[in-house]
Amino acid sequence: MKATLVAQGWLRWRDYYALCKPRVVALLVFTAVVGMLLASPGIVPLDALLFGMLGIGLSAASAAAINHVVDQRADARMARTRNRPLPSGALDTRQSLLFAFGIGSLGMFSLCAFVNVLTAVLTFISLIGYAVIYTMYLKRATPQNIVIGGAAGAMPPVLGWTAITGELHANALLLFLIIFVWTPPHFWALAVARRDDYARADIPMLPVTHGSAFTRLQILLYTLLLSAITLLPYAVGMSGLLYLLAALVLNAVFVRHAVRLMRDPATRQAMRTFHYSITYLMFLFAALLTDHYLRILFA
Repeated sequence: MKATLVAQGWLRWRDYYALCKPRVVALLVFTAVVGMLLASPGIVPLDALLFGMLGIGLSAASAAAINHVVDQRADARMARTRNRPLPSGALDTRQSLLFAFGIGSLGMFSLCAFVNVLTAVLTFISLIGYAVIYTMYLKRATPQNIVIGGAAGAMPPVLGWTAITGELHANALLLFLIIFVWTPPHFWALAVARRDDYARADIPMLPVTHGSAFTRLQILLYTLLLSAITLLPYAVGMSGLLYLLAALVLNAVFVRHAVRLMRDPATRQAMRTFHYSITYLMFLFAALLTDHYLRILFA
């Protein structure tokens, strides 16, 4: 009996964990941490780092849980998402909303009490932007949903920066711009691969409303724009040669994937482009961070 209760408790917490979209939150927190470290010329204050990570991470997880609640009917109609906690029946709406409210409140408290009010306010705006404006309205209102809604997902490095400095900075907004322009080719690649799923769920993603060929062209154009924008940190003196070389290589591979996707509309290439886009962003921000500390070390 005890073993059964432990197993049931583990399964329940695993469902709550899945509700947080942990891989997405991990990427968001990573970019926030990079923003924190880039904002500091030396050692980052440990309290701001830890409570900033906690607050931003919990807030992102709260927004993800609300997204699950709002999208549960659509998720039940899509092969990719039908096994999520809500459509599968592992959790219900009340449990999920209480969980989202609880972790969101804890995240806001962490930021207000131990970081600063500006970061808390911007984080709350981001949460509302994703969980309410994007999920409840934009996602079903326009095929440009991910372009407009991508602003919320691009905020973490700005939040990280303000967590350390207490103010907005042009360099933080440049990091925002990189993620903002990265989001459409990243998500549209997945949408191309899962076009039938989105059509079945009646969600007007770009491949559903304008076709796969048009979407693949947009992916290529946005990738070229992204390649240009990611050179700006070097152009404005925010980063050095190491970052420039890394960005050039990463951009070349991303453009190659986008070109291949133009020529090969198969699901396999769309998913390769999608998965590479995640690796691309992680390595690009890691290059920014490495370059930052090498320049401090050899200054």
